[in-house]
Amino acid sequence: MPKMKSKRATAKRFRQTATGYKHRKANRNHILTKKLAKRKRHLGGLQSVSEADLVRMPRMLPYGGGV
Repeated sequence: MPKMKSKRATAKRFRQTATGYKHRKANRNHILTKKLAKRKRHLGGLQSVSEADLVRMPRMLPYGGGV
C-alpha cells in the first residue's frame, strides 16, 4: 500500500507538538503601521489549534508534518 500524502498547505501552516498542533496567529502580515505595538507583540508566537479543528488534523498530516 502506498504512503499517505499529507496536505501540503496544512503542512506549511501547522506544526505538531507533544500535546497537539500549533499555528501562527492571523493579522501579523501587512498593514502593520496602523496597529499598536502591543497588538503586534501579542500576535507574535504560536497558538494551539482549537479543539474543534483537532479532529481533522491527523488526516491532513498523517506523519506529523509541519515546518
